[in-house]
Amino acid sequence: MEARIIYFDKPGKENTDAVMDIVKERARELGIHTVVVASYRGYTAEKAVRALHNMKIVVVAGFSTPTPESFEQTFAEGDEELIKSRATILNTTHLFAGITRAMRKKYNSSSPGEIIAQALKMISVGVKVGVEIAVMAADAGLVSIEEDIIAIGGSAKGADTAIVVRPVFSRDLFDIKVKEILCKPRY
Repeated sequence: MEARIIYFDKPGKENTDAVMDIVKERARELGIHTVVVASYRGYTAEKAVRALHNMKIVVVAGFSTPTPESFEQTFAEGDEELIKSRATILNTTHLFAGITRAMRKKYNSSSPGEIIAQALKMISVGVKVGVEIAVMAADAGLVSIEEDIIAIGGSAKGADTAIVVRPVFSRDLFDIKVKEILCKPRY
């Protein structure tokens, strides 16, 4: 099989519309019906629900520290009513953050989660985010571990990466299959 990867010159928000177009096309080609998208302020979530009609959309609004401010910020840059009407929202701590940061904070040392996250970032931050949100959505029971999905992530604000992945539960992390990288920054 032959597939193509789109490389963006720079990471960032300006790639978000292109990512949505790439996802829509590849999902149609592969018969994928579920998209998981990282969106911490609502911007990317709104772009996804506007662009990816007829798809099941799970918005992972993760955060490092669960505070009232974290929850208040979830839709600060998007149309909250629109997003909630067309997507399932998962507010939770990042997979690679919770225990990992506790270890670093308490014992000033790395943990396996931090090492895994850094290894995935060598490919791209968005690939790390894509793997992370696919697992978070599986753990929450919002996606099936029996079918491929597309996960959309980014390097900072907006989206610049999309992957085709077969989700797993966090206990089975090393069994995850990233089947395709659809797009990512070249940086």
